[in-house]
Amino acid sequence: MDLAKARAVVSGGASGLGLATAERIVAAGGKVVLLDINDEQGAASAKSLGSAAKFIRTDVADESNVRTAMQKAADFMGGITLAVNCAGVLMPGRALGREGPMPAAQFSKVVQINLVGSFIVAKEAAAIMQRNDPNKDGERGVIVSTASVAAFEGQIGQAPYSASKGGVVGMMLPLAREFARFGIRVNTIAPGIFLTPMMASLSEEIRTSLGAQVPFPSRLGRPEEYADLVASIYGNAMINGETIRLDGAIRMQPS
Repeated sequence: MDLAKARAVVSGGASGLGLATAERIVAAGGKVVLLDINDEQGAASAKSLGSAAKFIRTDVADESNVRTAMQKAADFMGGITLAVNCAGVLMPGRALGREGPMPAAQFSKVVQINLVGSFIVAKEAAAIMQRNDPNKDGERGVIVSTASVAAFEGQIGQAPYSASKGGVVGMMLPLAREFARFGIRVNTIAPGIFLTPMMASLSEEIRTSLGAQVPFPSRLGRPEEYADLVASIYGNAMINGETIRLDGAIRMQPS
């Protein structure tokens, strides 16, 4: 698939990994629609990207909202060929905290946004992609979801987050197998510690300490490095049904 002709939707696209991905797509000549719940940041980010971009307020956990947003995105771009799931929340907390056991509602909210939201975006994007004309390899679209190294080495206090990201990894292969008959590839990226807005809010000392835990390069990942991997996945037809760790060889410790 040619990134210069991409018509992409990016959830969580107002900032962080999502915005870096959108910037990469637009720089290559493609079009992008940012899906996010942050109205102010979303509008500003879309404006900074120019006429090839549009912001649509979208709650990924709301199926009807996502379906409507996807159709608006397809109308704006003339279809959808790439969907990137970057929307997510952390909401850390111990299962047995100082104030008692974690409310199940907190666990459910993380799973609803991170896992169910990723599924909703993926299947609604695929529903539009299946109508695309195939390229010479028979491809009609690509879906990339964002997991985390926490899917494999979840730390204390990350039970909801790790469960949700483990689910993102787990649903990838069944979706890739199902969508294969439409020429739609499905892959997952599992980032390590990246310099996202959440990380940027921490002190320089803490960020340096976290970066030092990465074997090589010993620093936080840069959003543009995530975007580069999305571009590589999009352009390589043989990358399908795969989870790729993007983590500098880090393996997270219990805490």
